[in-house]
Amino acid sequence: MVISKPRWLDDFKGFVARGNVVDLAVGVVIGAAFTAIVSSLVEDLLNPIIGLFVGGIDFSNLFVVVSGERGASLEATRQSGAAVLAVGKFINAVIKFLIVAFVVFWLVRLIRRLHAAPDEVKGPTPEQVLLTEIRDELRAQRGAALPAPAGPSP
Repeated sequence: MVISKPRWLDDFKGFVARGNVVDLAVGVVIGAAFTAIVSSLVEDLLNPIIGLFVGGIDFSNLFVVVSGERGASLEATRQSGAAVLAVGKFINAVIKFLIVAFVVFWLVRLIRRLHAAPDEVKGPTPEQVLLTEIRDELRAQRGAALPAPAGPSP
């Protein structure tokens, strides 16, 4: 008994091997790494600085208890079964989003500038050289056929 390969398998291979799918996969991997960097930037650097300016508030531990008892931290309160609104985590997520959006904005702007930049002129194209030679040859032929202008010779 011969097991035949499904027809869709070749289509799937073609789809996965296309450049845009590979580019998307690379983008997702780089995006995940960039997200880790932004998370560390927000949680480890920006939040402590912002916390100093607003009276020592730790945003990651800022929450509102909807029902149940308040614990020492957000995690302790959640583990006790209380319903909480994690306002600080939401603020962190908004800050992370704004940073990522800002970086993506500048990257897109840079890419647009690079693509919009005019190509450097490297000299005439082969077609332009050929046309110039034809023009010069035609001028030379016309010049030989025309009578010399009348007037004093130098």
